[in-house]
Amino acid sequence: ETTAGRHAVTPMRVAHVITRLIVGGAQENTVSTVLGLHEKPGVDVRLYCGPTTGPEGSLEPLVENVDGLFHIVPNLIRPVRPLSDWLAYRQLQQAFESFRPDIVHTHSGKAGFIGRLAAKRAGVRTIIHSIHGPSFGPFQGRLANTLFRSAECFAGRITDHFVTVADAMRDHYLAAGIGEADSYTRIPSGFDLEPFLRVENSPEIRRRFGLTPGDFVVGKIARLFELKGHDDLFSIAPQLARRIPNLRFLLVGDGVWRGRFERLAKRIGCEQNFVFAGLVPPAEIPPLVGVMDALVHLSRREGLPRALPQAMAAGRPVVAFDCDGAGEVCLDGKTGYLIEPGDLAKLEERLAKLAEDAALRAGLGQAGRALVKEEFTVEQLVERQYELYRHLLA
Repeated sequence: ETTAGRHAVTPMRVAHVITRLIVGGAQENTVSTVLGLHEKPGVDVRLYCGPTTGPEGSLEPLVENVDGLFHIVPNLIRPVRPLSDWLAYRQLQQAFESFRPDIVHTHSGKAGFIGRLAAKRAGVRTIIHSIHGPSFGPFQGRLANTLFRSAECFAGRITDHFVTVADAMRDHYLAAGIGEADSYTRIPSGFDLEPFLRVENSPEIRRRFGLTPGDFVVGKIARLFELKGHDDLFSIAPQLARRIPNLRFLLVGDGVWRGRFERLAKRIGCEQNFVFAGLVPPAEIPPLVGVMDALVHLSRREGLPRALPQAMAAGRPVVAFDCDGAGEVCLDGKTGYLIEPGDLAKLEERLAKLAEDAALRAGLGQAGRALVKEEFTVEQLVERQYELYRHLLA
């Protein structure tokens, strides 16, 4: 089937915009969406993105060889740089005026702000913004919070619809006076479930990372960066390791704080308890989840972390801080344990309880798998967004 044939039925032109394609939940969500839409008859989709740099890895190889899909915006960068930001705005405006999309769908803070302004200036009919995580909130200083909240309020006035990965994001933005209740649609961040459904506790992978068959492995999948909650694990590690001598923390991800965390593990006498897996491509995540006995997610700023439903799809219990959308999948006592942010005593107790009771881990894992299979498939992600587009254009 030719490209012309695929796009012959009721053409719909859609432009997605994101700041960068590092290895992360929002980026994987966006890549899955544009690749799925590319396969839809009658949809012409493009992805506009700034350069991807840094230790967090890149998802660009997944899209850069798809004919006509991927377009680099050279000046679209994450830091606030007035000249670069103005040039990125002009580059996006010109791109939209040339492509003439029916919909511009933005993601992330910088691309969300500049992309929506450029779309409005270019006369785009429908402007959508996805909220993968909060751009403002108590995790920031007062000045940054005021600045980013004001930016979101300003951009919100030219936004026709919002897509959220969790109801918590809708409530957060509505409380700030952004949009109306009926201008929000919740679409969970789906992914390919199959690799997680068939994982196994591979002795070979355990050996590769220095793990023995008898180790109790607590996994954490996150960039090694601020607000991701790694410090909380290091805080409880010494006393938890005394209770569970075979305890190992498997940290999956990389980032600018890796050296700091490696030194911290040595300083607290827990160097042997922490395994730094480093940057892992998305396709290699399921086998690593397979060797985990439980997964923790302690982020103070997240929409709905993909690591939670991914671990649940693999039948692993999860322990999470009750922050943003985590409580919408980590159901306390049913699929795992939900803890107030910063309650390190309870975090230690819950992990110790899981370490002592294999039957408990299995029961929580089975319940989590059933929940995820209901609404986290990548097919549902693409179809829900496609149907939203059709509804808004109608």
